[in-house]
Amino acid sequence: MNFESLDPGLAEYTPSMHSALDPVLDAHLNPSLLQNVELDPEGVALEALPVQESVHIMEGVYSELHSVVAEVGVPVSVSHFDLHEEMLWVGSHGGHATSFFGPALERYSSFQVNGSDDIRQIQSLENGILFLTKNNLKYMARGGLIIFDYLLDESEDMHSLLLTESSTLLVGGLQNHILEIDLNTVQETQKYAVETPGVTIMRQTNRFFFCGHTSGKVSLRDLRTFKVEHVFDAFSGSLSDFDVHGNLLAACGFSSRLTGLACDRFLKVYDLRMMRAITPLQVHVDPAFLRFIPTYTSRLAIISQSGQCQFCEPTGLANPADIFHVNPVGPLLMTFDVSASKQALAFGDSEGCVHLWTDSPEPSFNPYSRETEFALPCLVDSLPPLDWSQDLLPLSLIPVPLTTDTLLSDWPAANSAPAPRRAPPVDAEILRTMKKVGFIGYAPNPRTRLRNQIPYRLKESDSEFDSFSQVTESPIGREEEPHLHMVSKKYRKVTIKYSKLGLEDFDFKHYNKTLFAGLEPHIPNAYCNCMIQVLYFLEPVRCVIQNHLCQKEFCLACELGFLFHMLDLSRGDPCQGSNFLRAFRTIPEASALGLILADSDEASGKGNLARLIQRWNRFILTQLHQDLQELEVPQAYRGAGGSSFCSSGDSVIGQLFSCEMENCSLCRCGSETVRASSTLLFTLSYPEDKTGKNCDFAQVLKRSICLEQNTQAWCDNCEKYQPTIQTRNIRHLPDILVINCEVNSLKEADFWRMQAEVAFKMAIKKHGGEISKNKEFALADWNELGSPEGMRMCPSIEELKNVWLPFSIRMKMTKNKGLDVCNWTDGDEMQWGPARAEEEHGVYVYDLMATVVHILDSRTGGSLVAHIKVGETYHQRKEVSEGVTHQQWYLFNDFLIEPIDKHEAVQFDMNWKVPAILYYIKRNLNSKYNLNIKNPIEANVLLAEASLARKQRKTHTTFIPLMLNEMPQVGDLVGLDAEFVTLNEEEAELRSDGTKSTIKPSQMSVARITCVRGQGPNEGIPFIDDYISTQEQVVDYLTQYSGIKPGDLDAKISSKHLTTLKSTYLKLRFLIDIGVKFVGHGLQKDFRVINLMVPKDQVLDTVYLFHMPRKRMISLRFLAWYFLDLKIQGETHDSIEDARTALQLYRKYLELSKNGTEPESFHKVLKGLYEKGRKMDWKVPEPEGQTSPKNAAVFSSVLAL
Repeated sequence: MNFESLDPGLAEYTPSMHSALDPVLDAHLNPSLLQNVELDPEGVALEALPVQESVHIMEGVYSELHSVVAEVGVPVSVSHFDLHEEMLWVGSHGGHATSFFGPALERYSSFQVNGSDDIRQIQSLENGILFLTKNNLKYMARGGLIIFDYLLDESEDMHSLLLTESSTLLVGGLQNHILEIDLNTVQETQKYAVETPGVTIMRQTNRFFFCGHTSGKVSLRDLRTFKVEHVFDAFSGSLSDFDVHGNLLAACGFSSRLTGLACDRFLKVYDLRMMRAITPLQVHVDPAFLRFIPTYTSRLAIISQSGQCQFCEPTGLANPADIFHVNPVGPLLMTFDVSASKQALAFGDSEGCVHLWTDSPEPSFNPYSRETEFALPCLVDSLPPLDWSQDLLPLSLIPVPLTTDTLLSDWPAANSAPAPRRAPPVDAEILRTMKKVGFIGYAPNPRTRLRNQIPYRLKESDSEFDSFSQVTESPIGREEEPHLHMVSKKYRKVTIKYSKLGLEDFDFKHYNKTLFAGLEPHIPNAYCNCMIQVLYFLEPVRCVIQNHLCQKEFCLACELGFLFHMLDLSRGDPCQGSNFLRAFRTIPEASALGLILADSDEASGKGNLARLIQRWNRFILTQLHQDLQELEVPQAYRGAGGSSFCSSGDSVIGQLFSCEMENCSLCRCGSETVRASSTLLFTLSYPEDKTGKNCDFAQVLKRSICLEQNTQAWCDNCEKYQPTIQTRNIRHLPDILVINCEVNSLKEADFWRMQAEVAFKMAIKKHGGEISKNKEFALADWNELGSPEGMRMCPSIEELKNVWLPFSIRMKMTKNKGLDVCNWTDGDEMQWGPARAEEEHGVYVYDLMATVVHILDSRTGGSLVAHIKVGETYHQRKEVSEGVTHQQWYLFNDFLIEPIDKHEAVQFDMNWKVPAILYYIKRNLNSKYNLNIKNPIEANVLLAEASLARKQRKTHTTFIPLMLNEMPQVGDLVGLDAEFVTLNEEEAELRSDGTKSTIKPSQMSVARITCVRGQGPNEGIPFIDDYISTQEQVVDYLTQYSGIKPGDLDAKISSKHLTTLKSTYLKLRFLIDIGVKFVGHGLQKDFRVINLMVPKDQVLDTVYLFHMPRKRMISLRFLAWYFLDLKIQGETHDSIEDARTALQLYRKYLELSKNGTEPESFHKVLKGLYEKGRKMDWKVPEPEGQTSPKNAAVFSSVLAL
């Protein structure tokens, strides 16, 4: 019922109403009304209340039989006649439930359901009672024990529930959806969208679901699909109540008036056979509740809030003589219900009283009620007391019934051996995350069980207790899905364990023993790491992307090229795509396609990763195609656009991925329209027939490429939309065939599983008894895995399971624009000859190069991994010492990289490993393209450039750009320092042992980069001092440590030399490529945040130069004071000062170590440094007169220049 429309005075019920109840309630109120209820101590005693005389009930006419108080002063919110026993249930606004037995309303049970919210609906089931509150559904036994407690979302505001089947429940409220809950599993199974929000009343017949809305409408919905079949616009204001019987629907409500909402005295009646309204029924009371009470006729009971009740026929006229009055103790009636037998009516009022009206002296609530179970009487007082301290006291004093059956004491001793209950095994997740301190292990609570409680149930009670939670026990924990233990460890989501040193002590080599670079997953939207690796290991794509450079600040092709360069330089160390993902977040199309995940969604795994990565795949190919298609030669970077890949018509991405097609539209009038188009990838279209017959992957692929479908389209000949047959023919096949698998539902997953089973049976028949039962070699053995001698011609059973995808496919263009596709094996090549000879006749063989799969894991939200076949050129560049110089399959799981058997790349156990994207490439693809990489970054990036800041003046310049005669050479020294700001704060938690654990590190962004000359007449003078403009929100400028102030990075108000990150990044990339050596303090973190990979022989870090093994790192400020007698970093840090000081420290290092020739003497210097540091507590004494390199004579030369 819509309580908001009834009376504004009922908005709140304060506890003061409890004591305000007048003890002299009503002249005819029965004393039994107050059983088990205590009134105000200062009020009148119960004996002073007037006693009502016995009421004579006339047969067939409703009269009041009993009244009783449920809860003094607390309004009754809902009443319900039990459908299985002779009981009446009452719920209050205080969340309290009370049950009364029989017509005499004897109190049976009373318990609290909710501590704060009112009870809004009650539904009786065979084993208990369902109670609905605002955002909670509770199932309790009739005695008050909780069977289950289902918490809904806090934003929900539920008002009604409807039991559709014995174990299915619909719950609706003031939101735009209705939930379907399975009472067996206590889980939400469906969420139905509701066009008109505010479902407060629900009814059901054998034809429809009926939903009553707060807007005054009643919608009729299909019983199977829940789709809207019809809508009755009953009232213009709001709906109060409605009921359905037979072919009639009657409703009461409120209509809009000039002064607001007014109760409408016309009941709206609708005929459900013709779906139209019939003559409204005018009544003489203000209707608030109505119910059909069909006995001999389909009469209606209409109740007003003031207590008036009128009976009338829905198709007749209301007679004022049929009105009777309920005398509520409170001013208003709050609830009304009719028993299943139609012999009893229940009313609840605003003062907590319940009134029972019946049409017979001894009514029954149900036609066939079962016997109610009562508590057994206590027999202890009738037994003689026993003194257990008396050893000779005969136990025969306790009366025992005479029996001839075997007693429990006669149980054989052999069957009475003690069997202690075994302790449950420790959760596997606890063992995995445990850290030992001595002999004690500490692990975070996985929250799979109640704290300090171990469930212990007998088998006899298990079936009854678990009837609502049939969850299979899992090795990982009861809350886990049963299939999670099948997920192989290397496929699980990997996370970085942070310490107080950050990433410095994290062992990435444990996860990656190859020389290829993994990608770190902690950056926002790093779900695309696996696809970045796929694109990198496509040799033509890698080359063309690294040759590209343009003027755009946020160009994905440029940033991807920078990332590929880092992957080239890495020798097994992980990289991060922070700059690429930063540019990715600024692309409007990415946001419009829903590719940018919020941190909360990414952490909880709310996003569908399989769909997400397939959309990302289509987006990145389109974006790279557009970026490379621009023909304008960049002006800022002369010569950057020149590449052997560029053509006047199409980009190289288009040449590699684009497939030219003809789309033919045939109308039924006979007119045919043909238009040309192209696509960069295909989506698999599965056959409708889901029988178990064999269906090759090649057949499904052909159906998906040459798609034929019936659809409505515009016909120019007919000049209207007509049913047309859309067909697609291929003109030209791509060099790289990209396929989105679209396994987004159980339907497609079952198809893959079924086809894999059929293929497995066929492979068993084909090989006969030659199949080995077990794998004969270890995957970690690289030599056996890669050498042709180690390959076995006979596959094992494990290798044939869950395989449907072929390693190669053969495609042929026919003369009539048709396409032939078939699976291709090594045996076919021996029969038909090499593929190169057939290419002249339009026959092409495609080899599987990569598969991207979605790993299903509800604990972590799932993850994405890639199987990639890495070519020979990549192994040769990495100079793999193990001798693997051929093609090899690898698993890429963020920073985990592991060689795998090739069969593992095509095995998909659909319970946890679902295919998402497939990449097939033409054989001999690399021979068709120029794979030379010419570094597009030239020396002119170091020349003077304009600042983005509008207020920047020459007098504020803090650096002098390099002249042409000052261009750095190989081995030159460059002092470097960078300052950063915080974009996202660190997320951390405290462990049970008191230590701090970093869950997610703070996200930093570079704000200032300074490079100073390391030699020459202008040594120590900066030639780069760039402030980096950022469009992202800065959480903390870290002014105390960075010297960056709010406004320094804003182009509108900044007075600094402001540039883009890409501009400064190109300068540093040029310096790295030219071979200079960077000198600085803590450069590892600087390069990491800037997102640069620098060879180790080009980094001279004073942190490590002045460091002893297993000792603490020393700050730049202390080193400058100790060795140079300089006091720097007084109030804030300055990057020019820090870079120049690092250069001077390096010169001091060369002086003390004699250019590294006397390590023993330098070791003594370091020992003295550490002894002094411990004495000083590593703090620099307070300066008497601040001196720094800024005041040195060398800085005055900067001002002179």
